[in-house]
Amino acid sequence: METRRPLGSTGLEVSPLCLGGNVFGWSADRDASFAVLDAYVEAGGNFIDTAEVYSGWVPGNEGGESESLIGAWRSGEWPDDLIVATKVGYPGGRFEKGLSRDRVLRSCEESLTRLRMERIPLYYAHLDDPDTPLEETLRAFDELRAQGMVGAVAASNYSADRLRRALDVSDELEIARFGAMQPRYNLVDRAEYEGALEDLCRVEELGVAVYFSLARGFLSGKYRPGQPIPETPRAGGVVREYFNDTGFAVLDALDGVAEAHAATPAQVALAWLMARPGITSAIASATSTDQVRELAGAAELELTADEWAHLDRVGTAAA
Repeated sequence: METRRPLGSTGLEVSPLCLGGNVFGWSADRDASFAVLDAYVEAGGNFIDTAEVYSGWVPGNEGGESESLIGAWRSGEWPDDLIVATKVGYPGGRFEKGLSRDRVLRSCEESLTRLRMERIPLYYAHLDDPDTPLEETLRAFDELRAQGMVGAVAASNYSADRLRRALDVSDELEIARFGAMQPRYNLVDRAEYEGALEDLCRVEELGVAVYFSLARGFLSGKYRPGQPIPETPRAGGVVREYFNDTGFAVLDALDGVAEAHAATPAQVALAWLMARPGITSAIASATSTDQVRELAGAAELELTADEWAHLDRVGTAAA
């Protein structure tokens, strides 16, 4: 997984597989988190995604646990090309929703402390805040960039209309501009990204790193009709969202392609994302070193044009 891709106009070069940090401090304890991070770097990855709010939804947590574990993992000694992305503005734990100037500046300082970094390479607005003027939020990001506290800035969970307006505000004021976008997207969750948002990202040359790449684990193939449901924190949501005829049709298609390549369904689902024009990186989390090695294998898997198109058709019908 030594391949690097340009992340839009950010100037960053990232792995096609981004390691999701949402499990650190949740379903992966300190030792497991460190082992996963080590395995990811050893596999050639250089892109780690987290957020201040991770994992504030866990009883006894308050948020910031994932950032703190990542910071403790390297104790500030980072590989030269390692890119850590974190986010501000999503509610959970002790954090409230919002992207006011004070919120953004204060949160960035706190994230830097937890991560034991002097500069965050990629800083996301985690969730659009319609109650705060875009100008205020973007000026705050511009302040952080001017002070050297962040490198590139990006957006997550913005609609096409709001992202378009944010880009226009940045251009009008000549201040920090979102250079990347993080939407929810996978073979069965298509509506949020495909269409106006995808078109805008491609026209504006924004890098795109997608989350829920494996549909909360459904596309890994470990959830099957007639089989015991995995005992995981996500299982209930997976069953509610994806246990239907169309979801199972996607699994069948993944199984067929996986068999042809001696691969796993998860590797095929990620390879489909990585091969989609406009997608820079697919975010996926792991709780064991075996899972990291499996996920990393997706970056080496080359689907045929017919295989990619077949998966696309089945996924479109399921969406």
